[in-house]
Amino acid sequence: MSFWEALLLGLVQGLTEFLPVSSSGHLTLFTALLGGETLPEENLLFTILVHAATALATIIVFRKDIFELIHGIFQKNNTNARHYVGKIVLSMLPAVAVGLFFEEEITALFGSNLALVGAMLCITALLLFFTDGANEKQQSIDYKTALIIGIAQAVAILPGISRSGATIATALLIGATRPEAARFSFLMVIPLILGSMTKTLLDNGASVFGTVNVLPLLTGFVAALLSGVLACTWMIALVKRSKLSYFGAYCLVVGIIASIIAWT
Repeated sequence: MSFWEALLLGLVQGLTEFLPVSSSGHLTLFTALLGGETLPEENLLFTILVHAATALATIIVFRKDIFELIHGIFQKNNTNARHYVGKIVLSMLPAVAVGLFFEEEITALFGSNLALVGAMLCITALLLFFTDGANEKQQSIDYKTALIIGIAQAVAILPGISRSGATIATALLIGATRPEAARFSFLMVIPLILGSMTKTLLDNGASVFGTVNVLPLLTGFVAALLSGVLACTWMIALVKRSKLSYFGAYCLVVGIIASIIAWT
């Protein structure tokens, strides 16, 4: 992998992890536009590092919230912090179950299935359009809401469904406040990313490290980290200002393009 490939993939990972445009959908479309060829391969260490970068970006942006939660867990009278962490754990279960029991089926969906990607991008677009018109009911996220948001996150494993778009939209449509919808959506993905990285390391062992080329690894990590911090901060501001319909229009256009390519 060259310096420029690592830079591009790192930027794409950092931006699409947080913006509601579906990184998996864009990867599939990009592969098709290259003539059906697979993207340049690199050992799994690169993939692990750019995902670690996006997790670190979330931690940086929400460092105060995370510190308060960790500190609150060990305070005897602070049940709010323990309940919030419990809701995050509950929200992870649907995606974990899908990942563990349907791994082969999920893998089969990725590749050149442009018809599916086009349809799912259009669904993402509709979700984002509805989100901007949702009434803010000042409803807090309880355990039931957390589970529903978690189911949305599990559905977002499908290529073309945006994880951040699906979870934030679901939270808002249920009635959560805009700041809380964004906060919960991004905090709930941290343990999921870290868990996925750990599973990849355990499944592949020493083969993950392969032949290490430091420059592209470092380039991809830094690019994903910086673009991730920018995208996460921007996304929070956009959610508060009800501007997700712009991304809805973008997803609709890309979804239509993907569908046209699939049927030609």
